[in-house]
Amino acid sequence: MLADAIIPLISLIALEVILGIDNIIFISILADKLPDNQRDKLRYWGIGLAMVMRLGLLAFISWILQLDKTLFTIFQTEISGKGIILIIGGIFLIYKSTKEIYHKTEQANEEDTPKNEVQKGNFQKLLTEIIILDLVFSIDSIITAVGMVQQLWVMYTAVVVTVLIMLVASKPISAFIQKHPSFKILALCFLMMIGVSLMAEGFHFEIPKGYIYFSMAFAFLVDIIQMKTQKEK
Repeated sequence: MLADAIIPLISLIALEVILGIDNIIFISILADKLPDNQRDKLRYWGIGLAMVMRLGLLAFISWILQLDKTLFTIFQTEISGKGIILIIGGIFLIYKSTKEIYHKTEQANEEDTPKNEVQKGNFQKLLTEIIILDLVFSIDSIITAVGMVQQLWVMYTAVVVTVLIMLVASKPISAFIQKHPSFKILALCFLMMIGVSLMAEGFHFEIPKGYIYFSMAFAFLVDIIQMKTQKEK
C-alpha cells in the first residue's frame, strides 16, 4: 500500500512546488519592502502560515469540496464558492502586481522620492497581504490535490515537504530577484498573469498552467541571455 502511494506522493509534491513558486515570488517581492533584519522573518512567517493554513484546511476537506458547488449563475456562467475566492484573489494579485510595476518604473526616476521610501513597508500590513494570497493558493491547491490522490496522509505529507522546500528555496530566490531589478519586473508580470489565470478559472475558463509557466520560462531565458550580453559588452 505504501509503494502504491509513492508515485502519487512524488507527483503531488512536484505539483505543489510548481504552484508554490507563485507564493515564493510574491512573498520575496513584499519582503524587499522591509529592512534587511525583517525580510527573513516575513518570508518564514508567510511560508509557515501557508503550511498551517493548508494543514488546517485539510481537516475541513469536506467543507472545501463544497466550495465547488454552484451558488448562482451570471450570464449562463455558474459561480461557485471556489470561483468567488479565485476571482477576488486574482483581482488582488493583479492590483498588487500593477501597483508594484508602477512604483518600479514610473516612480523610479523621481528625484524627490526619499531614500528610505523603499523600506516603508509595515510588517503587519505585508503579512496580512501574504495571508490573503496564502488562502487563495491554499484552497486551489487542496482542491487540485483531492483530484490527484485519495489518501489524506499523502496530502499532509506533500504539504509539509513542499513547505520545507519553499523555506529552503525562498532566500536564494529572494536574493536573486533583489540583485537583478529586471527580473523583479519579470516576476511581477508573472504574478499578473497568474492573477488573470485565477480570475479566468473562477469563471470556468481554464487557461492551461503549462502555457503560462512555459511562456514565463522563455521570457526568463531571454532575460538571462540579455543580461549575459550586457556583461560581455
